[in-house]
This record gives sequence, structure tokens and C-alpha cells, in this order.
Amino acid sequence: MTSLFDISLIVHILAGSLSFIVAPVALIVRKGGNAHRFWGKIFFWAMIVVCITAWIMSSIKSNRFMFMVGVFSFYLVFSGYRSLFRKKLYQTGKVALIDWIVSIGTLLFGGWLLFIGIVAIPQGLAYVALAFGVIAVLLSISDIRNFIKPKADKNQWFFNHLTGMVAAYIAALSAFSVVNLDFEWMPVVVLWLWPSMAGIPLMIIWTRYYRRKFDKGRKIAELAEVKIQTEESLS
Repeated sequence: MTSLFDISLIVHILAGSLSFIVAPVALIVRKGGNAHRFWGKIFFWAMIVVCITAWIMSSIKSNRFMFMVGVFSFYLVFSGYRSLFRKKLYQTGKVALIDWIVSIGTLLFGGWLLFIGIVAIPQGLAYVALAFGVIAVLLSISDIRNFIKPKADKNQWFFNHLTGMVAAYIAALSAFSVVNLDFEWMPVVVLWLWPSMAGIPLMIIWTRYYRRKFDKGRKIAELAEVKIQTEESLS
């Protein structure tokens, strides 16, 4: 009889493979267009399935690091997607309760990662927990501060969306690296963190590229098709 773990693993692999395929497509096509929204939603829901199955498997196998990546990936993809519903935050100052709950929960989770990382030093995985903990705390604090006092930048949602989605892909790639790259010569901490070390600088470059465009007077509508999302369009 197939166990819950086996079923979760199969679904996890299928959803993860799908997310790896569609994410580059969503990045390449015109931002905000029909194709971008279509492939972006597939990536979002595939990542949600990846996170849920990771939580199930981690609870069965008592694997705290699988749970860590699941929570971390969920926050990133959720935050990136929810930013589409906060395009007018700089005007309205309104934030949905679910956004507060997830951001505060991630802040507490990041604090927990920092704690277990400090306790586990000098083990290699301790530094992985510390790295993910620092990122989780910084990103959640940034979101919470923006909820309390929204930035005047009307394009901030664009950068939040870009950062969240790309960072979620990096987190998923980190998990894939650890599970599938069997390089005995490579330290475990490097297997965990090389996607972040490679992806974060590229994400910064990409963000600066768009900021320069906006600083030169380019409107976001010239670079992306903008559609104001409503809570009813979440599905």
C-alpha cells in the first residue's frame, strides 16, 4: 500500500519539476501580459503544492530543514504574489489580515532559525539555518515596515513581486541542489547556499536595471502590462 509519504513525494517531484520549467518562461515573456500571468499563476500554485508536500514529508520524517525550506519558499512566493494586490498601498495604506499574519509568522520563524543556527554552531547546517534566518527576518521586517508606513514609490509593488518570485525560485533550487547534486567533494553548506550566492547578485542587478528605467522617466506601463488585482481574482 502506498504511504502518505510516497504520495507526497511523487506530487512534490511533479510540482517541483513543473515550477522549474514554467518559472523561466514567466520571466522571459512580457511582464504583466496574458502569458506572464498564465505561467506565473502556474508557478505560484506549483510552488504552493511543493511547500505543502514538503511540510507533510518533513512532519513524517522529522526533517526540520525540509520544513524550513517549505516555510521559507511559501513566504517568498506568497509575498511576491500578494504584492500584486497591494499596488495602491502607497495611496490607501490598507493591508489584508492574511498579509499581516504571514509576515509576522515568518518573522517569528526567522527568529527560530537564528536560534537553532546559533545553538548548532559549528555544524555545517547551522550556517544554513543562520543564512535563511537572516533573510527571513530582513524580508519580513521590510514587509511589516512597509505595511505600517507604505513607501511613496508607486512602483514598489513591482520590485516586491520581482524579488519574491525570483527568491522563491532560488529557494526551490537550493532544495533541488541538496537532494539531487551528489558532489561528495562539495561541503553541504555550499550545496545549500550556492543558488543564493549566484541568484541574489543577479536579482540585485535586475532590480537596479528597472530602477534606472523608472528614474529616467519610463512609466511602468511601458515596461509591463499593469492590471489592478482584487481579492476575488486570487484564484
